[in-house]
Amino acid sequence: MALIEVTESAAERIQDLLVKEGKIGTHGLRMKVIGGGCSGLRYELAFDDRIDEHDTEVEVGGIRVLVDEKSALYLVGTTLDFVDTLQESGFKMVNPNAKSTCGCGESFGA
Repeated sequence: MALIEVTESAAERIQDLLVKEGKIGTHGLRMKVIGGGCSGLRYELAFDDRIDEHDTEVEVGGIRVLVDEKSALYLVGTTLDFVDTLQESGFKMVNPNAKSTCGCGESFGA
């Protein structure tokens, strides 16, 4: 099982944002799990130009997604998607390790 999967729509959106911010080629998207939110843990996404020795790097469609060692424990098998519908717009994580989620979908419990 791969650490994370990145859908084509998520990769395209990440690339668009990197271009818009002038960070294409120098930064990757860091996926991180931190404490907080209604259910105890929440996702954090940010552009980062540093790769630590214990990071896992996933490359999809020319973009890099970076995951630190601690967050990887919670993200194994997760799919990062981007949705843009009338009901919702933004990045969406489908995480098989989440035992519970809050109503807004911003946090989870493992």
